[in-house]
Amino acid sequence: MRSLLVDEYPLIVLPSLAKEIGLNEAIMLQQIHFWLGKKKHYRDGRYWIYNTYDGWVEQFPFWSKSTIRRAITSLEKQNLLLVGNYNKAGFDNTKWYTINYQQIKSVSRPSVQNEQTECSKWTDAPVQNEQTNTIDYTETNNIESSSKGNPFHFYETNFGVLSPFISESIKQWCNDLSDELVIESMKIALKEGKRFNYAEGILKKWHSNNIKTLEDVEAAEVEFKNKRKPKKEKDIDWDNL
Repeated sequence: MRSLLVDEYPLIVLPSLAKEIGLNEAIMLQQIHFWLGKKKHYRDGRYWIYNTYDGWVEQFPFWSKSTIRRAITSLEKQNLLLVGNYNKAGFDNTKWYTINYQQIKSVSRPSVQNEQTECSKWTDAPVQNEQTNTIDYTETNNIESSSKGNPFHFYETNFGVLSPFISESIKQWCNDLSDELVIESMKIALKEGKRFNYAEGILKKWHSNNIKTLEDVEAAEVEFKNKRKPKKEKDIDWDNL
């Protein structure tokens, strides 16, 4: 059984900052600061990140979408978070975010700055080791063939911003099964209009059924369809296998 205290990337929040702007707001702001540190999208003199509310739910599975929306709205009202739209497709309403660091300075107290100095000593190392390849998924809604061999690229291209939590989960499943099976599970999730947690459910089924290759997946699909004859054939339902 995994330890709930050490096996996942921790969320970091400064108590003094949380006291000033709110706990949820401080957690959200720290996460946005983390992704801005990747320095992938430079627009109008600032670095930006982008994400949907569903994408934020992936990163904060313990929050509802409404809780995330309230935290972001609160940060906007406090002028701590700036929101933009740099999407290439006119119909794409994905929000872009950056932090108003000047405003952060105005709410910071000496105790906050001291905590930041101490925390930076142990937050910098894991950040440097994180997956840093980010693909602009707002350019397309299709499954990109260029990300075929890399599960991390595939996730970013088709689901959105890759959080440390999801990155660690993908890494673990690649070790337990294989890169190609992780990608295949995400393809199935996309075809069903689902998120990554659906793909994880498929991976758990494959792992318990000792499915280790794409050939094993195909064989299981054939067996499933044969069992359902003479009913109309359809794609395998891994949830009910």
